[in-house]
Amino acid sequence: MSMTRVCMMDEVPVGEMVRFESPYGPLLVSNVDGEYFVTQDTCTHDDWSLADGYLDGDVVECSLHWAKFCVRTGAVKALPAAVPLRTYAVTIENGFVLADLDAKASSV
Repeated sequence: MSMTRVCMMDEVPVGEMVRFESPYGPLLVSNVDGEYFVTQDTCTHDDWSLADGYLDGDVVECSLHWAKFCVRTGAVKALPAAVPLRTYAVTIENGFVLADLDAKASSV
């Protein structure tokens, strides 16, 4: 597994999410009660940043058309989205959030 540094842990406070650029496209890092999740940042329904939306627990809501996704699994939680988010395996090391971006390990 090839891990890539995405951000520092303290850049994403508990209960919040932040967009970070990567060679693989924009990523969304979410901090759910101290547990970090990395997903694609672009809503699968329309070309819109999920970081502009809202995080409620482990569900991100897109601010454009209100589609919802689970940041843990990428699963669609509300229409109009029908395609799940790509999710990436995450590890924490020396205060950094690392993700396996090569694997593109989408799970639902």
